Amino acid sequence: MPKLDLDDLQSQMTEWRRHLHTHPEFGFEETRTAAFVAAKLREFGLNEVVEGIGGTGVVGTLKRGSGNRAIALRADMDALRITEQDDQPYRSQTPGVMHACGHDGHTSMLLGAAKLLAEEGGFDGTVRFLFQPAEEWGRGALAMLDDGLMERFPFDEIYGLHNMPGLGIGRFETRAGSFMSAEDNFEIVLKGVGGHAARPHSGSEVLVAACALVMQLQTIVSRRLSPADIAVVSVTELLTDGTRNVLPGTARILGDARSFRPEVSAEIERQMSIIARGTAESYNLACEITYTREFVPLVNDAALSEEVLATARTVLGDDNVAIASEPMTGSEDFARFLDHVPGCFAYVGNGEGSAPLHNASYDFDDRGLIHGARFHAGIVRHRLGAG
Repeated sequence: MPKLDLDDLQSQMTEWRRHLHTHPEFGFEETRTAAFVAAKLREFGLNEVVEGIGGTGVVGTLKRGSGNRAIALRADMDALRITEQDDQPYRSQTPGVMHACGHDGHTSMLLGAAKLLAEEGGFDGTVRFLFQPAEEWGRGALAMLDDGLMERFPFDEIYGLHNMPGLGIGRFETRAGSFMSAEDNFEIVLKGVGGHAARPHSGSEVLVAACALVMQLQTIVSRRLSPADIAVVSVTELLTDGTRNVLPGTARILGDARSFRPEVSAEIERQMSIIARGTAESYNLACEITYTREFVPLVNDAALSEEVLATARTVLGDDNVAIASEPMTGSEDFARFLDHVPGCFAYVGNGEGSAPLHNASYDFDDRGLIHGARFHAGIVRHRLGAG
């Protein structure tokens, strides 16, 4: 088959990415994005394109040769409820929503790989292109799986990429084993009797207790878990029903916890309950605790991680590929797929000067698109052999 012009592909991916950036959609609302993706996949001549998987997900299937093995490549499509601050020509036209995590780039890289593989082939078997909704709040992968993804579109291995600010364009990192953490969410509600700010003794207000509890929660990681375990407990919100001259009677403390082993997650929950209930009792307050597990740990298959690194070295060059020195305490919905088949998740550079992920000034660097597309195509050819 003739070789695709990579400069032309880069230009097309840039156009797609900026279109998607202009029209971001929140999780399970990605109807316009999904329609765009499905139209492109059909234009590329895939064997099958199915929409509506897990709500707004899209699955494209490409077959070459007679091989009976299948590989899945996954990209996420959803945006965040953040108001974009920058003023580039392709800035978000959806008020209060923007692609602040680069999912527009991830989607475009995978579309580029689909076009590359459809036109050039070079493999023997089946590729499933998974375009997932609602990654940001940890529900999209489960929705696709609950909709019969594995039964309807079976595959043996799965691979995914995420851009990484601070990592140079064209650079690549992954590691075997624990790569990204679980995410647990918690809410602690303290209830007492509020009243006049001039008469704190007449009730049992909650704000002082809430402040004490926030500080005590910091001892879970530093004093109640083994130093050998990586964990983070972060309080992100403290809300009360008080005002300038009114002592609150209710306080809500919200946050999240990160860890890499179920035993650590369970111990965080147990210690949080001990601290919260003990603090509430000492201030004569009632206490309610809600603790939920939103993301599971992302654990890369050891053997396939070596295959991924080998592919990346071939595609991007030895000097641009590294083994990540430590796992990251961010979380990723891709982990749900790894509960069903082995696979590997990796980072591609978004540039050393990139704004952080989930920042109102973040933007995906289009120079990285071709590297992601070439890696996706490379791992397919490496694992499925020549067509």
